[in-house]
Amino acid sequence: MECVPRHHCLIYEGSASRHLPVLAAAICETLKQRYRCLYLNSPEMVGEMHACLETKGLDVLAEIRRGALILSSGLDHLNNGLFDMDAMLRALEKTLQQALADGYKGLWASGDMTWELGPAKDFSQLLDYEQRLEQFFQKNPAIIGVCQYHAATMPRDAMRQALLAHPSVFINESMALLNPHYLQPQSLASQAENGLGADAELDSSLDRLLQLEFTI
Repeated sequence: MECVPRHHCLIYEGSASRHLPVLAAAICETLKQRYRCLYLNSPEMVGEMHACLETKGLDVLAEIRRGALILSSGLDHLNNGLFDMDAMLRALEKTLQQALADGYKGLWASGDMTWELGPAKDFSQLLDYEQRLEQFFQKNPAIIGVCQYHAATMPRDAMRQALLAHPSVFINESMALLNPHYLQPQSLASQAENGLGADAELDSSLDRLLQLEFTI
């Protein structure tokens, strides 16, 4: 595992708005580091993020106009309303390469996983997607990502998979915890073939994460 993981998960319960200040702080900090920032979520959450960034003193419209900030609810990666993993990964790679071509240091991206999967809420591809996403991160050192997992919108198994698939857990703009449950994509794929099953230690860690208070 690399010394400073760049593929983080953010696992939370309660109001979908309560984690916005720490993500907004991360965006503000990463913009200063010359990264293009992409935030993908529902129209309501995108609106709330816009307002949250403004409260932190960011000129949101100016950052959007110059191309440094992308606030999106786009679901162009869906195919007839269903999640298209290949289309999503192609879009992410295109966005990363465009950021580099435009002179940015890289791409910081955060998306709500339930929103990304589309209205069908079919979580059957989630583990495979996260495995391929982790491989993408390993091949592309210029990308940083935070995958958002909201307990109210997805099954418990999906959050278990999140812990297994991410090298680190996002806490705030300056802190991410190394994830002791992380499995490399090849190991995770092999274990998934035999069934992940229940794991008391994994569930205990998940419960502790869900009780975290997000502070900046």
